[in-house]
Amino acid sequence: MSTSTTRPLNDLVTRGWGTLSRTYDLPLVQRLSYRPPHDEILEQVRTSGARRVADVGCGTGILAARIGDEIGPDLVYGCDPSTGMLTRACARSRRVRWFERGAEDLRLPDGALDAIVSTHAFHFFDHRAALREFHRVLAPGGLLAIVFNNFPGALARALQPRALRDIAYFPAPAEFAEMVTAAGFSVTVQRPVRRPIPAALVPDVLTVARRS
Repeated sequence: MSTSTTRPLNDLVTRGWGTLSRTYDLPLVQRLSYRPPHDEILEQVRTSGARRVADVGCGTGILAARIGDEIGPDLVYGCDPSTGMLTRACARSRRVRWFERGAEDLRLPDGALDAIVSTHAFHFFDHRAALREFHRVLAPGGLLAIVFNNFPGALARALQPRALRDIAYFPAPAEFAEMVTAAGFSVTVQRPVRRPIPAALVPDVLTVARRS
């Protein structure tokens, strides 16, 4: 893993997602890949009672807009480094405050948030730098809910080419739980995302934690 503030190929990733922003919103892509984890995140935010929420790596803003429309907290932020993604997000909702920035530097005051959520984006972040930033901007007891892909097997991770690791790194669930704990959180839930299709087809994991 890179120890820099952002991954070496972060700009490449950002430009790539800007190009793919239209594909991201296709109904079939959303229904099969993204809506199930979004539903899981909404459940966590709703039950937490969070009033200030940020979706980090928000993409085209579907989840952030749903949080604003379906839960209605006092503040909803959508943060993403991709101009292309945020252009579509801004057109989706005026309720959400959209910011073009990375997970490692949210530029919000200490304790400004009650919840941070992220779906299928964390593997692009510098993990430890992002978790430190999340801990800083969350109020004590604040909610952290993250969904990321879980490609099974230590061998598969060991064989991941270095060039790909510079773009994205997918930790094992246990490894990720250790990172979250080391950053000052208490993990309360970690399990596969509930889906209408076999989990092996989209092997992602929900991790929920609270800021200590």
